[in-house]
Amino acid sequence: MSISLIITLIVIGLILLLLEIFVIPGTGIAGILGFAMVFFAIYKSYKDYDNPTGHYILVATLVVTFALLYFSFKSKTWKNTMLKSSINSKVNIIDKNLVKQGDIGKTVSRLAPSGKATINGVLYEVHTTGGFIDEKSEIIVLKIELNKIIVKLKN
Repeated sequence: MSISLIITLIVIGLILLLLEIFVIPGTGIAGILGFAMVFFAIYKSYKDYDNPTGHYILVATLVVTFALLYFSFKSKTWKNTMLKSSINSKVNIIDKNLVKQGDIGKTVSRLAPSGKATINGVLYEVHTTGGFIDEKSEIIVLKIELNKIIVKLKN
């Protein structure tokens, strides 16, 4: 195996390892394949060439690996890929004076088993007891638990 093929295997293996760490963590396939390629390339360098050449390739691979990891963690390039938006949504705040048990409303979306409905002219996220209720159906409020409105289909 030529030195250029060994170096190519090491480079591709390191790229796969970096992908495993930063882009697709948790899958394992890229990491295992990258580690196997680097290990195989170093093994072949010892087997096909003398020990000093194998040592040089091993040390160079370790130095390049640590340098890549260091600059990958320190680099500002990852800041360009980070999510910078913030979540401004709120939990359903239910005014007990506006919504009471027994109030009647109308579904805006299909409740499967949760969705949107208007009750007394105000849009809320509502939940059924487990069934599905179609859009534009009349509903009745069964109970209010903390910030959750439980409804059923009006008969």
